[in-house]
Amino acid sequence: MLLQSFLDYLLLEKNYSELTIKAYGKDIQSFLDFLKEEYKNENLKEVNYAQIRSWIIQMVNQNISNRSINRKISSLNSFFKFLIKTEYIKINPLAKHKALKTSKKVQVPFSEEEINSVLNKISHADSFEGVRNKLIIELFYATGIRRVELINIKLKDIDLESKTVKILGKRNKERVIPLLNMLVESIKTYLEKRKSLEVIEDKDYLLLTAKGVKLYETLVYRIINEYFSLASSKVKKSPHILRHSFATHLLNQGAELNAVKELLGHSSLAATQVYTHNSIAELKKVYAKAHPRSKKD
Repeated sequence: MLLQSFLDYLLLEKNYSELTIKAYGKDIQSFLDFLKEEYKNENLKEVNYAQIRSWIIQMVNQNISNRSINRKISSLNSFFKFLIKTEYIKINPLAKHKALKTSKKVQVPFSEEEINSVLNKISHADSFEGVRNKLIIELFYATGIRRVELINIKLKDIDLESKTVKILGKRNKERVIPLLNMLVESIKTYLEKRKSLEVIEDKDYLLLTAKGVKLYETLVYRIINEYFSLASSKVKKSPHILRHSFATHLLNQGAELNAVKELLGHSSLAATQVYTHNSIAELKKVYAKAHPRSKKD
């Protein structure tokens, strides 16, 4: 009951996505299962840090990564904060916990050549799905939107006259992103193909399956993975890497960090600065090539 109340709170008051809420629930339930199995305890008022530490040690022994453990502890910490807010408990047993050390995870973006290869050299069928798939790739790369934002774009969010798209981001925060001319044309082509569908159930949404229903996240991931497997040898090929590529390529071309932050829908510059790693690498190349003293070193 307490866990369900917390998950309802995340949905109704915090406006978290269904996937995020599911992840929170899974993380917290795994701790509750551990508590019941190891300590025969189901009373959250009796939980102490020593018990949580035992759970952490068990996860370490199971070779669960520090990053995953930190995520689970963060979920549990949010749950305890909720229990304090609702006055179920008075002290958070995780109040003095310090996160486990993790190595910095560098996301390697696609190169401009790899993206151009997927969009211009790889054959895209002239069918509904072929046109739709190309549009999905172009939308990711030209706007930097998240996967969940892409599948939730509605027809009313697209303004082809003003060449903009309205995106509903995290915490229901709206932002307007400009559309490139080539993207406007791709949307028009897709909308014509969309009319050929025999049945359209989710009429409000821009991107649909061949059965006329709203796209789902695993299908979008599969589309990106399949196309980029033909052009890239990078280990990770996902919608997020396209978002990463969008930000990195803009910064490489001199875009201001704050402008990229607004386009990505980040609430702080700190989140956007993750994408500066590769742009700094590019800057070093330009610097070494252009500086008068570089040839003497």
